[in-house]
Amino acid sequence: MAYASLKEFVDSLERAGELRRVKVPVDIELEITEIADRSVKSGGPALLFEKPVAPDGHEYDVPVLINAYASDLRMKMALGVDSMDAVADEVAELLEIKPPEGIIEKVKMLPKLARLASFSPKSVSAAPCQEIVETENPNLFSIPAIKCWPEDAGRYITFGHIYSRNPRTGRRNVGLYRVQFFDEKTAGMHMHLHHDGAQNFQDSTRMGARMEMAIALGGDPVYVYAASAPLPPAIDELNLAGFLRRKSAELVKCKTVDVEVPADSDIVVEGYLNPGELREEGPFGDHTGWYSLADDYPVFHVTAITRKRQAIYPTTIVGRPPMEDYWLGGATGRIFLPLMKMQLPEIVDVHMPAEGVFHNMVIVSIRKAYPYHARKVMYALWGMGQMALAKVIVIVDEDVNVHDISEVSWKVLGSIDPRRDMVFVDGPVDALEHAAPRLHVGSKVGVDGTRKWASEGFEREWPPEIVMTDEIKERVTRRWEEYGLGG
Repeated sequence: MAYASLKEFVDSLERAGELRRVKVPVDIELEITEIADRSVKSGGPALLFEKPVAPDGHEYDVPVLINAYASDLRMKMALGVDSMDAVADEVAELLEIKPPEGIIEKVKMLPKLARLASFSPKSVSAAPCQEIVETENPNLFSIPAIKCWPEDAGRYITFGHIYSRNPRTGRRNVGLYRVQFFDEKTAGMHMHLHHDGAQNFQDSTRMGARMEMAIALGGDPVYVYAASAPLPPAIDELNLAGFLRRKSAELVKCKTVDVEVPADSDIVVEGYLNPGELREEGPFGDHTGWYSLADDYPVFHVTAITRKRQAIYPTTIVGRPPMEDYWLGGATGRIFLPLMKMQLPEIVDVHMPAEGVFHNMVIVSIRKAYPYHARKVMYALWGMGQMALAKVIVIVDEDVNVHDISEVSWKVLGSIDPRRDMVFVDGPVDALEHAAPRLHVGSKVGVDGTRKWASEGFEREWPPEIVMTDEIKERVTRRWEEYGLGG
């Protein structure tokens, strides 16, 4: 289903008992973070702070929404689906578009391309996100962006879906990057080297042209998810958003830059990056649970701020897991698993535990078919999109439940000989990988936790696992209360 606005999503959460309104004044610096962190770690609801205030006492007329995606139910509600698995196969089919090899393949591809095109965004001339327009004196501090953690360099936008175009191809990119306020009209745009937005900026710098951008906040909650999804470069994030909401996104052209944004956005910050202009951004309390250190990033110059009259400001915090981003990542794991299986059909399931903060650990179960099959999967994953940044990949047999960390730990620790079964490689790592010896470059390890075969050099007998017979299990179950153990 498509939400007509972020307010409609908030109302839906409230009807489902998944939202609590905080009606007293709450400080946007640190206090919202502490409340939201306690709530998410205790399984609490989404929170709407109706009276956010600055440390100087200024009260904002825009409420702050946080933890809106922080549960399985709320994540499904945000995407308008009953089950992540229910849409996974459809998404995989939609995105698995290969160059046709002949006329028959071309004909077969036509319905898929037509379906994809049916979700393409549409342009409109007027939009709710432009009910209030400020071009003369736009001020970033008019937005109730929060300071998340004590050592953060300032206040940050953390949940903006950010729009730009590649100057060579004209292709739109929608990314999810943090934005640090420097002053009323400039901010740091934290785009990692491996992000498409950073590639767009590099191309713009090489061409000596400024890169126009827009930070959109709010609107249908599916936009944030689409901005975070690991899509192939040729797929527009807004096509995925349209597919999930079963309705094309409506876009309006910004007032001061040549960029289009969703018409139902709550707040839009328009601006540009000058070619090659960088400034120190950070530190920032990040999803790793540590502060990411200060470094140079592009400078965003604000040219306008537009908004709805009754806007809501969405935000999120990251830090020691689990936090809200865990559920966003979990949705990606379920939705994109079939696409991964198309490329590696031996994969049974994949899990990125919260403690691994996505890029630190990936657990994969496979149908092992030949010697060193686990290593083949490791190397394939390290060559696949964002999986290239995975620091630890653990491969287990198909009968292991990758979502049960206790079972995985037991099976892997009981199945490995460290020298034989651990594979070390060097390569690119996430920009937030603070333990690597150099920025963007480090080592990764693959752990083959599968049962070993004689053809892999294991000359001993592999012991059977201790398992009770089904007959005894059923007999004890039937007589459980008779033994005086019920109740």
